[in-house]
Amino acid sequence: PPGVVTCLDEARHGFESGDYVIFTEVQGMAELNSCQPIEIKTLGPYTFSICDTTGFSDYVRGGIVSQVKMPQKVAFKSFTTSMAEPEFVVTDFAKFERPGQVHLGFQALHSYQRKHSRLPKPWCQADGEELVSLAKEVNSSQTGSAKVDELDDTLIKKLSFVSAGDLAPINAFIGGLAAQEVMKACTGKFMPMKQWLYFDALECLPEEEGGAMLTEEDCAPRNSRYDGQIAVFGIKLQEELAKQRYFLVGAGAIGCELLKNFAMIGLAGGEGEVIVTDMDTIEKSNLNRQFLFRPWDVTKMKSETAAAAVKQMNPSIRITGHQNRVGPETERVYDDDFFESLHGVANALDNVDARMYMDRRCVYYRKPLLESGTLGTKGNVQVVIPFLTESYSSSQDPPEKSIPICTLKNFPNAIEHTLQWARDEFEGLFKQPSENAMQYLTDAKFLERTLKLPGAQPLEVLEAVYKSLVIDCPHSWADCVTWARHHWQCQYSNNIHQLLHNFPPEQVYGTLSALAM
Repeated sequence: PPGVVTCLDEARHGFESGDYVIFTEVQGMAELNSCQPIEIKTLGPYTFSICDTTGFSDYVRGGIVSQVKMPQKVAFKSFTTSMAEPEFVVTDFAKFERPGQVHLGFQALHSYQRKHSRLPKPWCQADGEELVSLAKEVNSSQTGSAKVDELDDTLIKKLSFVSAGDLAPINAFIGGLAAQEVMKACTGKFMPMKQWLYFDALECLPEEEGGAMLTEEDCAPRNSRYDGQIAVFGIKLQEELAKQRYFLVGAGAIGCELLKNFAMIGLAGGEGEVIVTDMDTIEKSNLNRQFLFRPWDVTKMKSETAAAAVKQMNPSIRITGHQNRVGPETERVYDDDFFESLHGVANALDNVDARMYMDRRCVYYRKPLLESGTLGTKGNVQVVIPFLTESYSSSQDPPEKSIPICTLKNFPNAIEHTLQWARDEFEGLFKQPSENAMQYLTDAKFLERTLKLPGAQPLEVLEAVYKSLVIDCPHSWADCVTWARHHWQCQYSNNIHQLLHNFPPEQVYGTLSALAM
């Protein structure tokens, strides 16, 4: 039978079935320490099974498990073969049968375009009926798995109705997918999409009371920059978008993307207004992902610069930039009258406390909230409608794993330990002391605020300021080199020798017992 591994201290392993792992520092079942990567099967958040361990020696204690990324060779079908025998990437399991229907619909759409040299007219019933007929012909000619038992006529008609549309947010989504696939191909990392991905959001199409669809007249071109959007949603929605008054909190990476989309779809392009607030200035490190900013914008305020950038994209947008932090201290600015005048709020924040504060404000004033966040290659979006959907504060992610100080200083055993140590070291040397020293020199109330800090913090802060401005203040380049050499000696020689003296290698078991106590 397969062996079962259980994580200690209720630590989630974070693995998935099919992952490969290796073991180190296992006592007793030493065969695991020399094994090749083992494929696992997850049994729960804290347990997983491995290979058959009946022939191994008895397990005693301990061990560290690490995931290993195994190279995989991925083969793709030719275009001709994949048309007849498609493999789909399912984006919504509530629409499991939808990709096969859309696959036929797009083939019919191409046939229609070849026949008429144009796409079907927006919301034209006659063109929709013709596309359904073409889709049935395409389906009847299929010999492989692409053939469906019953064609969804309503779905194919909707495809006809909106095929001439052009939506900026969908374009951004497709662009993001394409960019990720290019990065996967260039780096050889992450699994590429397999064959076909069809994404639809037909549930967004508006319906009037009684279930009546939009008409061809509602969606006819107006010689407007929004004609592609009007073709999908109609002129009435476009007029409503122009009247919207929205509050965007944050002008970083997500904020830039939201502002760009706001400008492209015509939000606040008439009587409405977008208010964006962000208290940060632009740094050089922002430029690789916050695309509204340019090198010459460094040190400028994010909100004002972003507002000016989207104003160039769409001169009709009405947008105002603020430099305020959202919180109790700015409730005199963002007061009852302010929130009552809004149609909605969009969060582009980078911390949970501010997100929860804005969530509470939106629930209190009954304003819709668009919440979003990113972490590495992952993203999250949540639409909050007070008293209809779950609010952001109603659920919480599992607590993030914290790294004990003793592990960082003395026993780092994973790459994240060294990264966290380096980050703490950098902030402790070059960020916090210099910020405190600058505030001491420029802010008359710094000393008063510092003395109100709890416990020994006032003494620690003031000692650090004294050290920065007096004891360690360099007066020449030679002083800087001397300080760096002494710091290197302390961190990478003296401390290591002291650690080996305190915890000699021959006292491993005694050390472990002491740590366990």
